[in-house]
Amino acid sequence: MPGDPIRPLTLAICQFAPRKGDTVANLQRLGALCAQAASLEPRPQIIQFPETALSGYFVEGGVREVACTAGALANDLDDAYRTACAMAHVPTVAVDVVVGFYERWRDTLHNSAAYITIGLDDGPPVLRHVHRKNFLPTYGLFDEERFVERGTDIRAFETPWGRAAILVCEDAWHSMSGLIAALDGAQLVFISSAAPARGLWPRDDGIPGPYSAARWERLIRDIAEEHGVFTSFANLVGTEGGKRFFGTSLVVGPGGDVRSRAPVWDESMSLITIDLDDLVRARADAPLLSDIRVALPHVLENIRQVRERTSVTLSYDGAEPVAEDLLRGARGFTTGEFPIPNMPPASIDIVGRIGREALPVIRQTMRDHGGPPPLAIDPVLTEQWLTGFLREEFTRRGFTKAVVGMSGGVDSAVTAYLAVRALGAENVIGVRLPYRTSSVESLEHAQLVIDALGIESRTIDISGAVDGYLTFETDADQARRGNVMARTRMIALFDLSARYRALPLGTGNKTERLFGYFTWHADDSPPVNAIGDLYKTQVWALARHLGVPDVIVTKPATADLIVGQTDEADLGISYARADEILNGLLHGFTHEAMRARGFHSDELFLVERRLATTHWKRRPPATALVSHSGIGESYLRPVDY
Repeated sequence: MPGDPIRPLTLAICQFAPRKGDTVANLQRLGALCAQAASLEPRPQIIQFPETALSGYFVEGGVREVACTAGALANDLDDAYRTACAMAHVPTVAVDVVVGFYERWRDTLHNSAAYITIGLDDGPPVLRHVHRKNFLPTYGLFDEERFVERGTDIRAFETPWGRAAILVCEDAWHSMSGLIAALDGAQLVFISSAAPARGLWPRDDGIPGPYSAARWERLIRDIAEEHGVFTSFANLVGTEGGKRFFGTSLVVGPGGDVRSRAPVWDESMSLITIDLDDLVRARADAPLLSDIRVALPHVLENIRQVRERTSVTLSYDGAEPVAEDLLRGARGFTTGEFPIPNMPPASIDIVGRIGREALPVIRQTMRDHGGPPPLAIDPVLTEQWLTGFLREEFTRRGFTKAVVGMSGGVDSAVTAYLAVRALGAENVIGVRLPYRTSSVESLEHAQLVIDALGIESRTIDISGAVDGYLTFETDADQARRGNVMARTRMIALFDLSARYRALPLGTGNKTERLFGYFTWHADDSPPVNAIGDLYKTQVWALARHLGVPDVIVTKPATADLIVGQTDEADLGISYARADEILNGLLHGFTHEAMRARGFHSDELFLVERRLATTHWKRRPPATALVSHSGIGESYLRPVDY
């Protein structure tokens, strides 16, 4: 039976970074965080954790290994909580916990969230509800439907304080999910998420963090305001496989007002007290939920007709009858059937409407509206994003030092600046690797960065190693010679990484990678790359923000493998034009759409040809698959699992 409603109600929202795949360590951490929350004043009745808090999100083929039953999770979390309380010498008190996990249920795997009461004096934990994620994203960064099954139910449930519902991540992107929860009596909807950060461009909405944080906040506020419910959003932080979760967990009131917002990127525990009587006030001010309850039979009938593709009879009144018609009892008329969405009979006056008062026409070029995401970046956000990524990757891999090949160009300079801000100057080694034909300017510019950052440096002339091999390949052309130089440099960097116990950092930008403008198994070899998803023009913008010497930012980009070589001469197009075109093509804009934005057919074909003919350079070697457990195809384990 439900208990008496608790007003006020205190929540603790915990956004944290689980250790990927390590359910034992994560369970201990969850128990410790519950003990921490239960010792606070005011003491929270509910502690909410994000989606897949038990294991991390992007475990891919490891789902089978980290999944557990809801019953096992309840018992293990209760044990971990009691142990943590004992170790901290704090009393064990009953508390409700919302926690995301990969679930094994009826011999299938699900992405689920459980509502559990732990720490009870008089018995074992109580498992009050399990929600199995209904909508499984299988697009872009996501591949959920390959690894888990869909849930099919969204229901509210009773708790000691009132009635709640749970949604998991994409469930909340479908408006009917919140509607079903509210119609079922939910007063508070818990939304647990593992949402990766996306979108670097500047905004003026006042919401901190990447674009995806702002998008989520609008979504959570809409659910609350439309349905007159409280919403509590808990999101992961940390990095998994290069994808960084942004946090900014929220509690939103039933009027759509943000009551609490956690920080971007960082682990935190947000404590907030809410008054459930706010539901009464909000629903009185905007009785939208009452409206939909009254209209529900008609809504369901409309849904039935849509599903059955029932033809619709369009009915409407004709012209306004004159007095004589009224006297004769004229009743208007109806038309035949048309296969259009259902419309109730309405008075529709079309005659003469256009001629009454013309509206002003607002014209916008396609470049100003409806185009691909902006290439402009928020440099402060970008720096925070990438330095945090580096710190977390190095911690996960057990490294404290980085080695960076310093070419004298802007990409390696930006990488070195980011590494210093992430790891400290004492933990970064800059390496100059000249060949006898290398530009003196490149060496000088690399030294400028080394001196500006105050990092340790090495200079290793690769001429002997390169020429030693090429002595036997006297017919090698410039392209082959350049590839030998690039691969020799990578041999040196990886050897120095072993000497210094330092992880090599990649310095290739997104434009080069998409164009295939790099040496395979050379420039792309380092295991961590902070700038690999930044176009060249974005790297230049970040360089200016970081304070890279202007002479490096403004000079023509060059691989410096051939005397007088420049990137843009090799590519046949400027980076500014190439980045705009690549950005459009990658977001699904056709040649026709790009021409409407001012780009020429010849440059569009040039960029697309480079993109289409270099896919092989961005993929692992092709392997003949002869089993059901092909590595990278069927046997799927993330690199950081």
